[in-house]
Amino acid sequence: MEAGIDVLIEKPLATSLAEADDLIRSAQRLDRIAQVGHLERFNPAVRATLPLITRPMFFEVHRLSVFTPRSLDVDVVLDLMIHDLDVVLSFVNSSVKEIRAVGLPILSGKVDIANVRIEFDSGCVANFTASRVSTERVRKLRFFQPRQYVSLDYGRQDVLVFSLGQDKASGTPSVNPQIQVAKPPTTSEEPLHAELKSFLESVEQRSRPVVTLEDGRRALVLALEIIAAIHEHEKKITLDQLRS
Repeated sequence: MEAGIDVLIEKPLATSLAEADDLIRSAQRLDRIAQVGHLERFNPAVRATLPLITRPMFFEVHRLSVFTPRSLDVDVVLDLMIHDLDVVLSFVNSSVKEIRAVGLPILSGKVDIANVRIEFDSGCVANFTASRVSTERVRKLRFFQPRQYVSLDYGRQDVLVFSLGQDKASGTPSVNPQIQVAKPPTTSEEPLHAELKSFLESVEQRSRPVVTLEDGRRALVLALEIIAAIHEHEKKITLDQLRS
């Protein structure tokens, strides 16, 4: 950025909030276009889900991957879960109220599997499970909102919407509600290609990127708080074991 270059920064944005804030200040001072590589924002399924958002109240998110000898210098939270943290934050648009988290190292020296429960000020609750030691690959996000259940599959790039039936004539709930299933149309596209194309458009038009540095910082804040919560839980387990 100091050399006059616009940048696309891979997630996570930085290793600390101080570094993230320094990047944000630099981009503002130098008037540079800076985008964070939260790839799933460009997944056709995520894009098709955005118009459906009303008031999400409960999320269940799973991101499971088979073990590979890569990114073992960071916890699974910063490696995998951060994708879903960014997506859910963009869907909920509310401050975090409470975090409960547990994680374990399995095949590396870092946390390889983690489960997190987050409560937002809006009342929404989100459960996240991330693992890089699974026997299968799963990337799914499901959420409930008034009169709807939405199921998103990152891998298949599709969305299913289950809605409580209504009397179309009066617009009021029917006596015997039925569940209506819809599959919103998606435009198949490789998320990485869509991400790069979006970044280049922002550079050419000098416009705000889809995923800003502030978005990247917000996801980083939550990820680091989760990691801290996991470490606090580890201390409790150790204390309980010592007492027993």
